[in-house]
Amino acid sequence: MKRLFAAALAAIGISASHAAPPSQPEVAPDFSQVTSQEAALKLAAEGKLFKILLFPPEFGGEDVAPNVVYVPAGIPEIKDQITGTLIRFYNEGLIDKLNVQPEYKGSSFVPSKIHLKATHSQKGGGFEPTIDIW
Repeated sequence: MKRLFAAALAAIGISASHAAPPSQPEVAPDFSQVTSQEAALKLAAEGKLFKILLFPPEFGGEDVAPNVVYVPAGIPEIKDQITGTLIRFYNEGLIDKLNVQPEYKGSSFVPSKIHLKATHSQKGGGFEPTIDIW
């Protein structure tokens, strides 16, 4: 198989010794060493973590310590998309309650997941997304 691959590369002018190495599986992020607000703030200052509010300001969430978490790039955008859906569901009368619960691994200050549960006090069903962070 290796010879066949080398021959195919040679046919298009690439020697096997200059071929790019096979791609490695993506390594999952690990925030287990971020165990304090100070460490999270340092990474935020470096652009590696971003501050978000767990309970959205659109629903009365305030910028206070129990409602603030720090997450890696990409997560704020996911949270914004979910908040947009929640606003639409609220405006359509489909939900009237929201619970947001972070989940942590060990003593990390960075949540590993954020669970949202939107329901209506008189209607069945609901919307229960989970944001997987690390």
